[in-house]
Amino acid sequence: MPQQEVRLHIEGMTCAACVARVERALKRVPGVQDAVVNLATESATVCADADVVRVEQLLEAVETAGYSARAITDEMPATLPSERDKEDLRLARRRLLAGVLLTLPVFVLSMAAHHPSYAQKLLQLVLTTPVQFLIGAPFYAKAWHALRGRSANMETLIVLGTSAAYLYSLAATFALQGAVYYETAAVIITLVTFGKYLEARARGRARQAIERLMRLAPQEATRLRNGEEERVPVTAIKVGDLLRVRSGEAIPVDGEVVDGFATVDESMLTGESVPVEKQVEHLVTAGTLNTDGVLVIRAQRVGADTTLAQIVRAVERAQAAKAPVQRMADAVAAVFVPVVLAIALVTFGVWLLALKAEFATALIHAVGVLVIACPCALGLATPTAVLVGTGRGAELGVLVKDAETLERARQVDTVVLDKTGTLTLGKPRVHRVETFRGVTEQELVRWAAAAEMGSTHPFGQAIVQFAREQDIPLPSVSGFRAIAGGGVIAEVEARRLTVGSMRLLESEGIALKPEAQEQVRVLQSQGYTTVLVAADGEVIGAFALRDEPHPTARDAVAQLRAMEMEIWMVTGDQRIVAEAIAGEVGIAADHVLAEVSPQGKAEAVAKLQEQGCRVLFVGDGINDAPALAQADVGIATGEGTDVALECADIALLGSDLRGVVTALKLSHATVRTIRQNLFFAFVYNVLGIPLAAAGYLSPMLAALAMSLSSVSVVTNALRLRRAV
Repeated sequence: MPQQEVRLHIEGMTCAACVARVERALKRVPGVQDAVVNLATESATVCADADVVRVEQLLEAVETAGYSARAITDEMPATLPSERDKEDLRLARRRLLAGVLLTLPVFVLSMAAHHPSYAQKLLQLVLTTPVQFLIGAPFYAKAWHALRGRSANMETLIVLGTSAAYLYSLAATFALQGAVYYETAAVIITLVTFGKYLEARARGRARQAIERLMRLAPQEATRLRNGEEERVPVTAIKVGDLLRVRSGEAIPVDGEVVDGFATVDESMLTGESVPVEKQVEHLVTAGTLNTDGVLVIRAQRVGADTTLAQIVRAVERAQAAKAPVQRMADAVAAVFVPVVLAIALVTFGVWLLALKAEFATALIHAVGVLVIACPCALGLATPTAVLVGTGRGAELGVLVKDAETLERARQVDTVVLDKTGTLTLGKPRVHRVETFRGVTEQELVRWAAAAEMGSTHPFGQAIVQFAREQDIPLPSVSGFRAIAGGGVIAEVEARRLTVGSMRLLESEGIALKPEAQEQVRVLQSQGYTTVLVAADGEVIGAFALRDEPHPTARDAVAQLRAMEMEIWMVTGDQRIVAEAIAGEVGIAADHVLAEVSPQGKAEAVAKLQEQGCRVLFVGDGINDAPALAQADVGIATGEGTDVALECADIALLGSDLRGVVTALKLSHATVRTIRQNLFFAFVYNVLGIPLAAAGYLSPMLAALAMSLSSVSVVTNALRLRRAV
């Protein structure tokens, strides 16, 4: 049965109990396989049977649970996250200001008169009532929704506590003699509102990474129609449209340069600060900045299909995912509020019946338990850290697939690096051409380049580029077949060409003559990689190529070693060439695995895992896909193929290998922050509830502590923006 992934935006959640309730409601829908709800991103990701479950059913389930929801599409959202956050913040600020203006006189009156007069009681009642029922209206509404869903949440605790204090004080004003506790109700409502205001500010900052990514794309572009320019919204651009991008303008869509020359700053996507030269036939990406020159580009991917839009969606999905460490918090949250209600009831009974305290005293201590126990911090502990961590990664050109990857990456102790395109620039050049059996160099280049036209391997592309530089016309090709990690086979001008490694030729039953073997050995001893060419079963020539190490490779390897990682290099290239590259980047010769097939790379990773190693594999090509999938964590570089990126857990948008170091540091910092947050959230409740039950923590102090606990968790997560 086909599966679908549905993403929902959930409104009204405030704590871990809300998250647990929405998840339960979604999982009860027939056909739903799994549902993950995230408090920090206010989202739900639902995996369901496509033929059984409709989005409307999911929305109805959320609404029945007491919350509102809407489906999230793959289109770039029309409203930036920060704009929604700013509106929420303005509303929270107005409510807070009104609460403070009304609560302050009530608090002063309560402190000034321990035995207030009837008139003072009435004044406190008049001032407290709008705080309780207008400023506190959102709490009542959410508590009522929870009650309708036969559950309880943070608002349930707030409403029960403040209503008990308010109603007792109301009775003491008109029917009973004694103290009133209007200030308790008013101060709790105002302090919780204050905490929500601070939390909204902090959560808005946590979501700024998504906003910054989205703002990279311009809102308008210059389109060319019949030689005339027109300014149009980016949403109006279609595939195939011609666009002019001047110096200082952001590129609006993914496309191909058809005219002009410019330098483009891609740092906002790749993290690499050096501008890249772009000319005819080069590809450009939406959101990058034209720093100098004028380009005319043909739109190839627009709207939700652009690389930038896909990056935004990838970050949003990673932020919406739930880390395995969160399961413990979820298990606690599922029963937390009912347990707290029971503890508050027991506290009231013990003080009233066992300790013979006054009714008001017992009530106030029970209210303290209800207020201190709100599980806000527990619900925010993990998702805020993931939110900030993955957002920071995106800013640095490191895309993390999900929260679980962050936890696995932290456990890595061994790094296996592919050579071509990872440790090296991935742009080898042909330095020499050797021919055998009377074939001319031009014929060899012509046939081999034609066969390699369909190849994505850097060696094949280098041969094609060499032919273009020589202005050699290429014939048509038929029967093309790429052999992962080996080379290509194709029919060119009635010849069956085999172009690739010695291993490929041997597998095809093609042997080298002694003189050819000697020439190949000489080339390899000089540090060249050799690509052999055979026609109709006979070797007719060889290309000598060299791929230079990436400028950052040596520094990256040194940093990985400083992190106490064991470093290996694996490649399908000849050993003599592999060891030469390894020596240049600082990898020991006994940690080089050469002449390895694509499946052999995966087997090498598996062998290390059998020895107890937690392996991170870094690669970029189709031949790396099995190893990326086998590794505990797979990282694909930005120059990699779609297959490699699909198999990887982390994608580097640039080719800078130091991105691997960044990814590992980010995982360590994020997991450390998650554990700090969970520790604080648990300890806060473990210590706070007994103190409140024993009478050492007043309801007002409990409200302040509860509000600040949520703020501290989010603020701690925000430190990740500077951790890497």
